[in-house]
Amino acid sequence: MPLAKDLLHPTPDEEKRRHKKKRLVQCPNSYFMDVKCPGCYKITTVFSHAQTVVLCVGCSTVLCQPTGGKARLTEGTGKTNKQTSMHREEMVLPVFNESPIVFTLL
Repeated sequence: MPLAKDLLHPTPDEEKRRHKKKRLVQCPNSYFMDVKCPGCYKITTVFSHAQTVVLCVGCSTVLCQPTGGKARLTEGTGKTNKQTSMHREEMVLPVFNESPIVFTLL
């Protein structure tokens, strides 16, 4: 293990393990996801840390059940994460007397 560690450019694995408020750019661990019902194929938006049982709007099938942290999806449901936050996509900083600078964060 090297003694010198780059604090300004941590690896993505280190950033993921770090607490949400102690990262270089603060971002939550939760997210919204689109869940497809295996019975009627309707898509429902579900919060990743849902605290109630989420049912399908069309056929009343249980899509996810709450646990202590993240909600557990039932088997057979398809999931797609949504990217709704600004820190995941692009951040635009205005510069005076010039065109704005666009940073893309990974």
